[in-house]
Amino acid sequence: MGFERVELRCPRALDPHQSWTLGDVLAELDALDATRHAAPPTPLKQPPDWASNGSAREKAFVMRVDDDEDDTEDEDVDGISDGESRALVARGARFFCNGLESSDSEDELDGQVEPYHLMEKRNLEKSILLELEREHHLKVQEEVRSKLAALEVGHQNEIQRTISAFARLQKYAESRKEIDRRLDVHFQRRIAEVLDKHLSMVQRDHEQKSQIVERRIRDDAALEEAKRKEQAIKEEKLRQERARQEAEARQKEAAKLAAETRKTAFEAAQKEAAEKEAAEKEAAKLREAAASQSSQNSQNNNAGIKVFADKYALEAESRRRALVHNQVPENIHLRKEFAKYDRQIAKSISKLMPTTDNVRSRASELIKALDGQDCPRPIACCLFANKIISIVKSRNTKDKTFGNLAFACGYVMLLVTNQVPDAMDYLLAEFNRVCIYTVPKHLHALNAQARNRDYYRLIGYQEENGQLESTESYLTYVVAYVKLYAAMIQTEIKGVRHPHGLAEGWKWLALFLNALPATTATACALHAFLKMAGFALHKKYGSQFLKILDVISRCFLPALKDQGNKMQSEAVNNLQNYLNDKIYLQEPEGQYLVQQLLSKELFM
Repeated sequence: MGFERVELRCPRALDPHQSWTLGDVLAELDALDATRHAAPPTPLKQPPDWASNGSAREKAFVMRVDDDEDDTEDEDVDGISDGESRALVARGARFFCNGLESSDSEDELDGQVEPYHLMEKRNLEKSILLELEREHHLKVQEEVRSKLAALEVGHQNEIQRTISAFARLQKYAESRKEIDRRLDVHFQRRIAEVLDKHLSMVQRDHEQKSQIVERRIRDDAALEEAKRKEQAIKEEKLRQERARQEAEARQKEAAKLAAETRKTAFEAAQKEAAEKEAAEKEAAKLREAAASQSSQNSQNNNAGIKVFADKYALEAESRRRALVHNQVPENIHLRKEFAKYDRQIAKSISKLMPTTDNVRSRASELIKALDGQDCPRPIACCLFANKIISIVKSRNTKDKTFGNLAFACGYVMLLVTNQVPDAMDYLLAEFNRVCIYTVPKHLHALNAQARNRDYYRLIGYQEENGQLESTESYLTYVVAYVKLYAAMIQTEIKGVRHPHGLAEGWKWLALFLNALPATTATACALHAFLKMAGFALHKKYGSQFLKILDVISRCFLPALKDQGNKMQSEAVNNLQNYLNDKIYLQEPEGQYLVQQLLSKELFM
């Protein structure tokens, strides 16, 4: 018999080398299972040697026929050769029972399954084709299962790699956080170091600037002192040159007079009389100024007013009054030609504050104003004295800060009079004019008739709208003027000569206690003076100043207590507290300006 060429009934889509997805593989497996379960079991005959390549399959069912049945079978099978028959009987037919369900009970098989002829003749090509298809299905299933297993293993490996990657990523993130934290701590430490270094540099720069400013101030002070010395030397030279010229002029005049006396005695007598008259005029002015006060005292005594003052103090007051009267015209404040300088000086003094820079700038402005060429020196000094002392009227004297302002005025007065020495006489004359206790001097009315409006004007009462001010207001201004006077006296600046310093204050205190009686006004003036200058006087005179205080305690206070009125009791308490609390050992408030002593900051 001939053989036919058959092809494997396997769809080409089951090529295992194609790139399938997991869903495609599962769908194909389900289709194969459905096909296998739907097909009926088909036993197969034993393939020939050429089909199986001479290899017997394991677990094949082989059926053999007895010799008794060979004849009957041979009759039925016609046309089959003996060799083929033997081969069929000897090898048997192979079949599978995959589609049948087996059971342990024999009763289920009896009579329920149709008899199946195992040796039924089948088409050989079809059997081979089915067998090959079966083998191909099994092979494809095995390959698919192996690929599924490989994919599962790869998937698990990928999961493990992902978990490991996440773990490494988390560990890396934690390490980065730790590194960032360390860097942050490091940067904060660096920032703190840089900030500390910057602050140190700023402080060092500030200290250097302060040293430069202090050095500049000292240089300016030294330069001003050098200028002052140079000016003094020039003035001394001019004075000597003037004296020499005057001496030469006198010699020439004497020679001329001697020559003229030879000519005529009458002409010589006239010339001598003229010279004597000129000399006497100068001396008469001084005698007249000294005698004016004594005549005034005698007039006051005749009018019922007694003057308590030392002769030296009265002479000094008369001399200053004569200086102002002779050098300065009356009502200079009303003259238009001096109004400009009056406003300029008043503006500078109105800006005065108890600070170092302010005091220095105000003093410089006033010195320039007094050195002006357009305004005569005496008039400028008189305007300055009037404006600096009238600050008592423009400021609140009851305020606690008035003491600070008084010390600032004292420094300004000293700085100005150091450069313009003539200004001190005008200052003292103005002090004596506005307050008689700066002389020191006291006027006492001997009777009730003497206590008239003129008497109160003499002792310093001011009029407002035709009415005299109250005694309380008068005593307030007395205290303010004496404080300002004492602040000027106690002011000291290193390297600057004071024309009216602590020595004059010591003299004033002695004259005050020796000549003036114990009254309410004198007690207020004495307490104000000690409050401002007591510390400086005790520092300089020590035990001698304590003796002065003992005199006040033993003599002045008992005499004051005997008068016994309300104002006197307050004055007594103030002096008693000053002595008992030893306030003279404490630096007065306001002596330091902007935390630094002016004398140290400007001229050290």
